[in-house]
Amino acid sequence: MKLEKKQLDALNIELTLHVEKDDYTEIERKKLAQRRRTADFKGFRKGMVPESLVRRVYGDQALAESVNEVISKGLQDFIEENKLNVLGEPLGSENQPEVEWKDGNDFTFIFDIATYPEFEVEAGKDDTVNKYNISASAKEKADMLANLKKYYEEKKEEKSDEDIEKELSERLESEYAQQAEWRLSKDIRDYFVAKTKFDLPEAFMKRWLFEANGGKVTKEDVEKEFDAFLKDFRWQLVRGAFMRKYGFKVEQKDINDAAVSYVHYQYAMYGLPSVPEEMVKEAVQNMMQDRKQIDRLVEQVEDSKVMGKLKEEITIKAKKITSEKFRELA
Repeated sequence: MKLEKKQLDALNIELTLHVEKDDYTEIERKKLAQRRRTADFKGFRKGMVPESLVRRVYGDQALAESVNEVISKGLQDFIEENKLNVLGEPLGSENQPEVEWKDGNDFTFIFDIATYPEFEVEAGKDDTVNKYNISASAKEKADMLANLKKYYEEKKEEKSDEDIEKELSERLESEYAQQAEWRLSKDIRDYFVAKTKFDLPEAFMKRWLFEANGGKVTKEDVEKEFDAFLKDFRWQLVRGAFMRKYGFKVEQKDINDAAVSYVHYQYAMYGLPSVPEEMVKEAVQNMMQDRKQIDRLVEQVEDSKVMGKLKEEITIKAKKITSEKFRELA
């Protein structure tokens, strides 16, 4: 097989693969031989079906599978040999010539390959991010206190004003602590995404998103959501660079622990803070059968490892803010 590389720009490659008859013939022969051994045709014993009949019935499929196998290997070898940081996966080029699927033909396939550059990440005490200490205004607190008292009156529960005020303070402290921690993690992500400068092949990414979703989204949908996707994608790359920088690995135990935590969280959301371990174990096993769930857990683990390290490395500056102002933050 002959390959022709055309570097369109710093991040985009057009790769032409010339697949010749000799590249796929042996693969095709083996596929047809396997079909002949297992084919079930009326009037013939298994394994005794004439080769010509097997080829007539399965030839087109065997040809396509064999050529695609050659293409896949060619693309993978090219990517590995050139040590490319490939974004997404190669896409068939819009310049692809028409293909005549005929046994014995040579074939030409053109692919677009997008890459992203190598970049360095650094984190130190010069990097400063705010952590908010949230407090309710006197009016807001008074309104919440009145609502809580009304709630207990409607339930006909006897509670002193002191107990109700204490409960409200504990609720607010817990709620605001969670909100502040969530905001800190978001701001650290945004800070390092903005700090780490590198270009991405955005036109290719839009096309990849459209084609990868198999008609489930329109090009207009992709345009509308692209900025948010791009920001998340940049964080994934930055997070990956920090994983490598600090030598972090995602072990199976990390994934299992994350799955257990998620299952407990889900049950708690349904008002079941404590469930039998067998139920948890079964739910975790079900999650492990779903590739998307595993990928999501891996991302959670990476986020946790990297964010924990960054919070140790950077300067976190405490800043007081009212709950109203906090809600106004972009």
